[in-house]
Amino acid sequence: MANDADDKIELGDEEGGEAGSKKKKANVLAALFPNLLKVVAIGLALLILIVTISVITFNILNKGGKSQTVVSDDDAYVGTRPQYSMFSALPVIRSMTKDPSPYSVVVELVLGYDLNNATAATELTSRLVELQDFIRNYFSSKYNADLQPDKEEQLKQDLIEKLNRRLNTAKVRAIFFKQLSTMEM
Repeated sequence: MANDADDKIELGDEEGGEAGSKKKKANVLAALFPNLLKVVAIGLALLILIVTISVITFNILNKGGKSQTVVSDDDAYVGTRPQYSMFSALPVIRSMTKDPSPYSVVVELVLGYDLNNATAATELTSRLVELQDFIRNYFSSKYNADLQPDKEEQLKQDLIEKLNRRLNTAKVRAIFFKQLSTMEM
């Protein structure tokens, strides 16, 4: 009987040993979990600190985040510019603005049309006097403020659209001013 009791004690110890080792493993994991959370929290804090310092340093070096490269309309990336045939037979055109105190306008321009378009060249040549009259009337309908250099691109676009409405087969693609000046009378 003594042997049976010893066997039970030994069996109990073995069973208790397995349960105890499971408890010990659980206790070890429970003890490591807060430490693991601390390490992860410290790592995240360091990451946030490094990113914050990097952003602040970058902004200081970039003068508050302003771009150091200034791109203007003149420096736009346009690729290759199209080539045009030029119609330069128009003479210098003189006109007056429609201001209350009129300004004298002197315009000399060249019309650009599609390269190697023989019909456009023929039409522009045959309608030379009509074009000259139209351009003179066009500038007579403008105020001096409309003819200033800062509005030149808008003026060119408007003139191209109106010329193309008047022409049959030729299409004006560009206008180049050799001279555009106004003088108070």
